[in-house]
Amino acid sequence: MRITTTGLCGSDLHLYEPLKPFMTPGDVVGHEPMGVVEEVGAEVRDLAVGDRVVVPFNISCGDCWMCSRGLHSQCETTQNRDTGTGASLFGFSSLYGSVPGGQAELLRVPFADFLPMKVPEGPADDRFVFLSDVLPTAWQGVEYAGLPDDGVLLVLGAGPIGDMAARIAISRGHRVIVVDHLPDRLDRVAARGASTINLTQVDDVGEEVRSRTAGRGADVVIDAVGMEAHGNPVAEAAHKFIALLPDAVGQPLMQRAGVDRLAALHTALDAVRRGGTVSLLGVYGGAADPMPLMQMFDKQLQLRMGQANVRAWTDAIMPLLLDDADPLGTEDFVTHRLPLDEAPAAYERFRAKEEGVIKIVFTP
Repeated sequence: MRITTTGLCGSDLHLYEPLKPFMTPGDVVGHEPMGVVEEVGAEVRDLAVGDRVVVPFNISCGDCWMCSRGLHSQCETTQNRDTGTGASLFGFSSLYGSVPGGQAELLRVPFADFLPMKVPEGPADDRFVFLSDVLPTAWQGVEYAGLPDDGVLLVLGAGPIGDMAARIAISRGHRVIVVDHLPDRLDRVAARGASTINLTQVDDVGEEVRSRTAGRGADVVIDAVGMEAHGNPVAEAAHKFIALLPDAVGQPLMQRAGVDRLAALHTALDAVRRGGTVSLLGVYGGAADPMPLMQMFDKQLQLRMGQANVRAWTDAIMPLLLDDADPLGTEDFVTHRLPLDEAPAAYERFRAKEEGVIKIVFTP
């Protein structure tokens, strides 16, 4: 396919430090591609040159035992058994198959009769490109939450995934509170109808949430931050140190002894009500993370997590994208559209959380 739009995801930032030992010079990154079919293989039946398509970030066959159960991120055909990880991902290091990604001019797409999603001509790319990752990831987080009709959802992190999860929950009529430390991101979700908490203006997020929820806490907390959380300088220093090591040393160290920055997850476990659910959307990569199991057991919590099973959700999402009213606000979701050759600087701006830089897409 010829790429017309390709996104920059928060997960791409993990390749800078914690997952750097698994990167090789020349790797092509990026896993949010949209474009036009340029050429098809001899056995492809359902696609033709010129079709407009979006491609999921995880590579799944659609036919195996896992895919038949909606677990496309665990596809048995593309699982990486040598590294002990799930389905291969576009543009995401040797941990997930070393498959060239979508921040490029062209992309080779396997399983062409299942993986790509055809979309209609006409609406701007911004209406559909988020089917590759942002929308199904946020959608799965809300689905896994099992939020009761009168429940309260707390979203930690107002980056692209947290923002979209809040939009989906609000569109379903739920009360949503969003936590972040960046005013521009909080203003953006507030404009969609969420209540907000500025992390820099409260002493204890859990206490603040309980004060707004009759002393109980949120029914569900979505952690949309993951390993990029602030608040643990030791873990952050460890990530930087491992990134400097030779790959032969850094890889096993991350796989067996890696520790994440867990401030967001620990906040989620504190702020959720007893008997509630924590839904993890932010990616974690530590193999030796300390967890407060006594608190988790005592509070009778449920945890749901995992890479999004993209093709399990796309049929449900598509009608919202075809709705002229654009109920999820996809057409104004992008904050920066840049040429692909500006990607290195864009990564730095996104990583630094420069004001107003929330969702970047590239045009090759």
